[in-house]
Amino acid sequence: MSLELNKAFAGILTAGIAFMVTGIIAGQVIHPHVPEHSAIKIGDVAAPAGAAAPAAAPVQLEPIGPLLANANVANGERLAKAQCGSCHTFNEGGRSGVGPNLAGIVGRGHGAVAGFSYSAGLKAHEGPWTYDQLNAWLAKPATYSPGTKMAYSGMSNTQQRADVIAYLRSITPGAPNP
Repeated sequence: MSLELNKAFAGILTAGIAFMVTGIIAGQVIHPHVPEHSAIKIGDVAAPAGAAAPAAAPVQLEPIGPLLANANVANGERLAKAQCGSCHTFNEGGRSGVGPNLAGIVGRGHGAVAGFSYSAGLKAHEGPWTYDQLNAWLAKPATYSPGTKMAYSGMSNTQQRADVIAYLRSITPGAPNP
């Protein structure tokens, strides 16, 4: 019995030594290059002292009010659920997911869903969500609120934004007319 146990330990030790020797030889044959810098920058990098960051020119958006009159609520619902539904819910009293529930958003204050952790940039916006603010947000969230946690890059088509805003208005009881 002890001879069989010795053979098992010898097999394990031999395999370990073989793997170690193989690793040493591979390290000599292949010289891996470790990059000096990370290829991906995570987080914001502070600008050097004295260097002013160039201010981005604000993008002028077409007024959304006239387009809301002929907006397609059904198309807006389809777009909202397809592009926003993985993070947001749309039913009144619905839970917040990765993003807050959007029922009643029109006229609701920025960062007003209780228990949801908004970015500081979004909480800094005062007052309720207006149609023009929703338009700017949907066009490019990072421009509307720099530092936002939202990863959505935006919706470039103005009519689609109008359709989504019309849908959001339809799920907001007592929403004002544009």
